[in-house]
Amino acid sequence: MDDRAMLMERLAMAERHVTVGEHHIERQRRVVAERRRQGLDSQGAVELLMRFERMQAMHVAGRDRLRAELDQ
Repeated sequence: MDDRAMLMERLAMAERHVTVGEHHIERQRRVVAERRRQGLDSQGAVELLMRFERMQAMHVAGRDRLRAELDQ
């Protein structure tokens, strides 16, 4: 497998990670909102959401780096 094909494969995986991350974040936002609506403690849910958002930022940065490498 040549370098470009390997980069494209890694980019496809990174795109999947970004997509899955978006779903996790959206679901967790709903969990936080529901817990708050019910008057329940939402601290743990908020912390998990923040962790997902940090992880998502890393996935997006990695994806963008791969896109830039492929554009060269």
